[in-house]
Amino acid sequence: MRMSRLKVRGNSAVYHCVTRVVGGAMLLDNQAKEELREQLWYVAKFCGVEILTYCIMTNHFHVLVRVPRRQQVNDEELLLRYSKLYGRQKGRVKAFEAVLKKGGKEAQAAREKLLARMGDVSVFIKELKQRFSNWYNRTYHRYGTLWAERFKSVLIEDSVVCLSTVAAYLDLNPVRAGLVEDPEDYGYCGYAEAVGGRMEARVGLAQAFGVRSAKAALSAYQKILFPTGSYPSQEGTEDLDREGIRKVVEAGGKLPVAQVLRLRVRYFSDGLVLGSKDFVNEIFEMNRSLFGKSRKSGARPMLGLKDSGMMVMRDLRKGIFS
Repeated sequence: MRMSRLKVRGNSAVYHCVTRVVGGAMLLDNQAKEELREQLWYVAKFCGVEILTYCIMTNHFHVLVRVPRRQQVNDEELLLRYSKLYGRQKGRVKAFEAVLKKGGKEAQAAREKLLARMGDVSVFIKELKQRFSNWYNRTYHRYGTLWAERFKSVLIEDSVVCLSTVAAYLDLNPVRAGLVEDPEDYGYCGYAEAVGGRMEARVGLAQAFGVRSAKAALSAYQKILFPTGSYPSQEGTEDLDREGIRKVVEAGGKLPVAQVLRLRVRYFSDGLVLGSKDFVNEIFEMNRSLFGKSRKSGARPMLGLKDSGMMVMRDLRKGIFS
């Protein structure tokens, strides 16, 4: 039985979402990645969500996104968001503006229809997938579904420890895949865009680290992305390759989080909820009916990351690291 997606209603919440190409096909070339990158920012602005970071790979993409608390959206803001999504269709934007200015029932219906497409992580991913699919099929002369039916999501505690760790995990995707040694050299991730000067990307990382300055965020981020020096871990583990890291972790050894992030860690995509013990247990109690009667608590430790201060709701047993 498939677990229901856990979402926070009415309050701000952060999610790590993963969407895969149907059948795992390697369909996203550089042209497609570039288009998806731009659409990601446009759709986020339209939906009123905040991208903290992201990474687009050849057969899937990740995004770490904050959905703010629902607020009233006036007509000026509504028109601005509409233009972000449909800016290339100037006639459509002008027509929508005219409807709002006219007022009455038609304007109210247009507002409600548009607002229903905002402020929800599922709607955000749906909008993005649909728009990109239309572009992709038209551009590459194909038809049919592009994305696997259901995207994965993990509810993330909105804390510096959790956000910075998950953000680094996303931006290290091309490093783990052997495409680059430095994510700065991979043009389809949030870190590379932030280093390159894109304001939205810089703001996202600053929010992940709870600082105002992009410079401070990048400096803190580099300590996670590029661990150096001695670690309070087992002797001789500083220069381990990925296979060495995996063996140490699976044997119960202790390594810094920065080293463990060199592995593919299923907790970050399949853990359901990730955060402090209190946070995970709180979400568990809010969704108690989704779990069996024998389960008494929500928080479960993560193998290899027990000293990180983070826990998850789903207790994974196989294929955790690769």
